[in-house]
Amino acid sequence: MLQMLSGFSETPPSESFFGVLMAPDLHDTSDLQSAAAPDAWNRFVTAFHEHQLRPPNACVEKGADCRLAELPDPSSGAIESHTASARQLLADLDAVELGEADFNTKLDADLARLKLQAQIHRESYRFNGRTRLEQQPTAGADIGDGLFPQFVNDPRPASERLASIMGRIEGVPDYCAKLLARLEVPVERWVGMDREQVEGLPELFDTLIGWGREIGFHDLSRLESAVVRAKDSLKLYVSELSELPCTTQMHLGEQDARQIVALTGIDKSLEALHSMATDFLSETAETIEELRVRLTEKYGLPRQTTADELTGFLADQYRVSLPTGALEDVLDRYQLEREKIASFIHERSLFPIPTAQDMVVLRTPGFMTPTIPAGAMMEPPMFRPGVRTSLVYLTLSEELLAEHTELSIPGMMIHEGIPGHHLQLSTAGLHPSVIRRHFSSNHHAEGWTTMLEDYMLDMGYMGELVDEARFAGKRDISRIGARVAIDLFFMTGEKTFLEVGVPCDLSSSDPFVAAGNLLAAVTGFVPGRVAAELNWYSQERGYPLSYLTGNRMVWELKQDVKVSSGLSGLDLDRRFHALYLESGNMPVAYLRRVFQHEGLLD
Repeated sequence: MLQMLSGFSETPPSESFFGVLMAPDLHDTSDLQSAAAPDAWNRFVTAFHEHQLRPPNACVEKGADCRLAELPDPSSGAIESHTASARQLLADLDAVELGEADFNTKLDADLARLKLQAQIHRESYRFNGRTRLEQQPTAGADIGDGLFPQFVNDPRPASERLASIMGRIEGVPDYCAKLLARLEVPVERWVGMDREQVEGLPELFDTLIGWGREIGFHDLSRLESAVVRAKDSLKLYVSELSELPCTTQMHLGEQDARQIVALTGIDKSLEALHSMATDFLSETAETIEELRVRLTEKYGLPRQTTADELTGFLADQYRVSLPTGALEDVLDRYQLEREKIASFIHERSLFPIPTAQDMVVLRTPGFMTPTIPAGAMMEPPMFRPGVRTSLVYLTLSEELLAEHTELSIPGMMIHEGIPGHHLQLSTAGLHPSVIRRHFSSNHHAEGWTTMLEDYMLDMGYMGELVDEARFAGKRDISRIGARVAIDLFFMTGEKTFLEVGVPCDLSSSDPFVAAGNLLAAVTGFVPGRVAAELNWYSQERGYPLSYLTGNRMVWELKQDVKVSSGLSGLDLDRRFHALYLESGNMPVAYLRRVFQHEGLLD
């Protein structure tokens, strides 16, 4: 059963919901090895696994029972050590003889190599004469991202979870000192983002104290003292952070931009990606116009009603009711939609759905809202046995309420839940390969989910409201075209990448103003969402462009499978969906090799 949480409730998820399943011991790697693979390969897999779990937050994210009471070490020395470890692993991999290895082992080796190369580049590339992390304060994410999942999505007894959390809170003063020592001249926008995230942490700390009181935590006074020290340290951190000299220059350069794209497994030039975005926005605008004409006629609106005006009309017409008057009522509506989608899929047998999976839908915590514009999904821990549980975050505010409607909620739930990210990643977590359970390809994931938004409407979901839902969906998904343009611009500083045939003012010398004008013109997003979208675009280089790129690559893959296999209709859908999901989360170019190996591609 889905556990509904409303913000920072003082009542933790019930123990019966999560059960008592324990995460595997980091050092017990016997289940990660293959008897059919060379010993050198098995040794590499073990070392790769241990390397990926060196950061404490990775242990929380992946469900490994190690370093749960530790905060990340933000020091330059720790980062350099982790990068050196990745370089050594690359050298070790090059020394492994895989000539007689099977198809899956060779594929895993290529995936491991790509992941290590991407990690090394991400921590090594420089702009403004400094590395990324020398210019990016990360206190809000580093502290909050390891605490909150242990609170809401951890199968251990409450007292054990709170003891681990307390250990992390006790480490806040030392963490803050090390982080400040790492920072030199940070990017101004990123300073503002981290300050906003840090300002949300005290509320989380207070909630954890309330939880401790409720369960009768044996070390409550120690926890309370740790929280006091942590709050004082964060106040000092914010004060000293605010006094650092800042830069507004965040662009990298063409060479690093091309390298980032290549290391995501996307074999496309920046120019090709820009053309793809331009074409997509033009095609989507045509579809929106066709739907605008049909819907203005359907509702008896003036023929000159604009797309923006129609969007406002439909948002009002299909607003979500709030029975108690609280924004959290929206979460109940998402739960209902989840059940409707599940019934629709089950009746048609469209997707294979694992039995041991579940989702927790909750309001986005305050410390996360600066970087979650509307919704997000935290994947189920890949190395935790038992029920694969995802966290689906929904960002709620009065300003954003118009974006949670009877027309948009189905699309959001399809994208984040089943058959979207939750289904994809809970299935990927069942793959026996440790390499694949560590690998995450954004364009594989986002291509899948954005494809589904159209696919489910094509299959008849939404019934008589299909035009309304498609209009709302097309207006919203226009963002993925703008994301490509803005991602390329933010990486390179070349404003020509913002020129995608959309009339808007690009003249500002402030990159966030110019990019924001494009995003607002394409989507009609309210200012708060525009700001939050641009926040994470600026930090997650190469991720924003993955939505449209993945979407096109997934549709192309399915069409090629149709031609090569001779399958069609539901036979094609079911075979394609099953193999896509069950192969693991990898770049689509690598996934093509799986389809070829299975005889579904020439």
